[in-house]
Amino acid sequence: MSSKEPNALIHESSPYLLQHAYNPVQWEGWHDLTLDAARKSGKLVLISIGYAACHWCHVMEHECFEDPEVADVMNAHFIPIKVDREERPDVDQIYMDALQIMSSSGGWPLNIVALPDGRPFWGATYVPKKDWIRVLMQLAKLYREDPEKVIEYASDLTSALERINQVTGEGSPDSVPNSEHLSQWVHSWKKGFDLSFGGRLGAPKFMTPALYEFLMHWGFHTKDAEIEDHVRTTLEGMAYGGIYDQIGGGFSRYSVDPRWHVPHFEKMLYDNGQLLSLYASGYARFGNPEFRRIVTQTMGFMLRELRHPQGGFYASLDADSLTGEGDLEEGAYYTWREDELRTILQEDFDWVQEYYNINSFGHWENGRYVLVRKISDTEFATKMEWTPEVLSGKVSEIQKILMDYREKKPRPRLDDKLITSWNGLALSGLCDAYRYCQLPEALAEAKELAAFIETTLSTTDGGLLHSYKAGGNPVNGYLEDYASVIQGYIKLYSITRDPSWMDRGLHLAKHTLEYFSSPDKALLYFSSSQDRALIRRTVEVNDSVIPSSNSSMAKNLFLLGAFFAEPTFTERATAMIAALRDTMEQYPGQYSNWMHLALWLQEPFYEVVLTGPEAYRTLDKLQTHYLPHTLLAASQSPLPYPLFNHRDHKTDTRIFLCRQGACLQPLTKIEEALEALRPG
Repeated sequence: MSSKEPNALIHESSPYLLQHAYNPVQWEGWHDLTLDAARKSGKLVLISIGYAACHWCHVMEHECFEDPEVADVMNAHFIPIKVDREERPDVDQIYMDALQIMSSSGGWPLNIVALPDGRPFWGATYVPKKDWIRVLMQLAKLYREDPEKVIEYASDLTSALERINQVTGEGSPDSVPNSEHLSQWVHSWKKGFDLSFGGRLGAPKFMTPALYEFLMHWGFHTKDAEIEDHVRTTLEGMAYGGIYDQIGGGFSRYSVDPRWHVPHFEKMLYDNGQLLSLYASGYARFGNPEFRRIVTQTMGFMLRELRHPQGGFYASLDADSLTGEGDLEEGAYYTWREDELRTILQEDFDWVQEYYNINSFGHWENGRYVLVRKISDTEFATKMEWTPEVLSGKVSEIQKILMDYREKKPRPRLDDKLITSWNGLALSGLCDAYRYCQLPEALAEAKELAAFIETTLSTTDGGLLHSYKAGGNPVNGYLEDYASVIQGYIKLYSITRDPSWMDRGLHLAKHTLEYFSSPDKALLYFSSSQDRALIRRTVEVNDSVIPSSNSSMAKNLFLLGAFFAEPTFTERATAMIAALRDTMEQYPGQYSNWMHLALWLQEPFYEVVLTGPEAYRTLDKLQTHYLPHTLLAASQSPLPYPLFNHRDHKTDTRIFLCRQGACLQPLTKIEEALEALRPG
């Protein structure tokens, strides 16, 4: 039941917060005025954190927050604050850590009860109505009758939050993990590999693109066939599974089963941006044309369903959509019934049934199927005695038919805010799609996206915003925003040869070091010193479905240090990873992007500099090869950058292979350069 009168969230711009604007709960947004009012009131604060594409967030809203009985309890005893975790990741990080300390688990909706000053003392994820009312009444009674006990527990929990945020490593260059460490850690992962479907054994199954970018490079560098097979199997498994939208392209957030079949159906920009890069790299490394098709279709999904008219990308699509009966249901837009498909496809149904497994393998629940593949197109074409070209044409035709039919259904809700860090990941993905797959549209879209970041997602002082929606309140960028955008600008430079993008990346890096650093720490804070301090300033280091902001920033500093011959950047990147050495040894599975940096630092990494009249044409040919241990730079005329000093030539096109500015004798043929760059 919705209230006739809106609460304070009606003044927000976040689609997630606006979904709660007519709840009878008197929600407030997370703002300085709200926090100051909470302190003055002396009432407990109830902080509920979620995001627009979160299925269980919607369930709890319907069961609890739309219910007048629940609202009466919440309004009487608490100051309820709703937070969009994507708008305020700094708030989410702190309270998620608190929940994990209290319960050893996490997830969303994330519900926290805190003292008036924001220090937490109780937390949970989804809670049914009866339990929710009971728990809230107990907490309110406890605080009323024994506030000292609550304050003591909150103080202890706050101390624990501060302790787990500390990294004590010294950061000396000798502490950087070496190749032997990396080998041991990679070997320890092998027993957890799913040899049938890729990824890790068990469920739920999340895609972790940074992990597979590292493993792809590791397998290439060490010639470890087992690792290379696992990377291939994982890329194929995700592409064949229902986690990949077989009709419209693009990936859902994770699968609930071990074989990538049934997804949690929300589609996030951050997954799809990173997977553009992963599959483009996979195409360059393994030459599988299906990987290139995944890149093309995923980019098509992003441009069709997430693109802002001026060039940026929206955040996500919801898992839920309306059924024919008008009920919100998870996966309603993406799943199919057998009789429905028979009617639509008619004489084509028989082969489509086998191709997409409209059988026990592809069945989900209640007579609904999630389309899934078992074998490659090459194998299926051979089985049907068709040529690959015939199969490709038939599949394209079927996808169009089913797409046209699906478009008539109610669409999943769109979270139309734009998150800067996720747009940075999308920029990297588009750059890699052009570099490795030579998709002209990817280059055009990358340039337009970069221009959008510069004009709409940037601040007047040259910094970055965290998110944007017309009419919304601006939030300063976090470390993740700077790290992702700088990474995107570095990749954009390599494909456009326009050094102004490196200059912009350098400016953002200097801004980051000024506002996110501490004099006595190598690692960087997640939030800027320009922002209001919360319970702590978080240091984010764990790589997960998105690489940590510190690991991404350290890699950026390494690359910028190489391009600008700036040793302080290289030294800072080295100190950052060295500070984590002890932690990496304990939990190597959480630091795959850091391990990729360690590989760059410990093994030969080259600045590949092309000069002369054919430099750009030579770069075009060279950049399609899988060269993860290089920074490519090219110019056909003199440039005032250290990499190009005294290396231009009016008549000859030359390829310089350099390490930390020291170059080998120039080469003139791509084949010579590729041979010299081949590992081992």
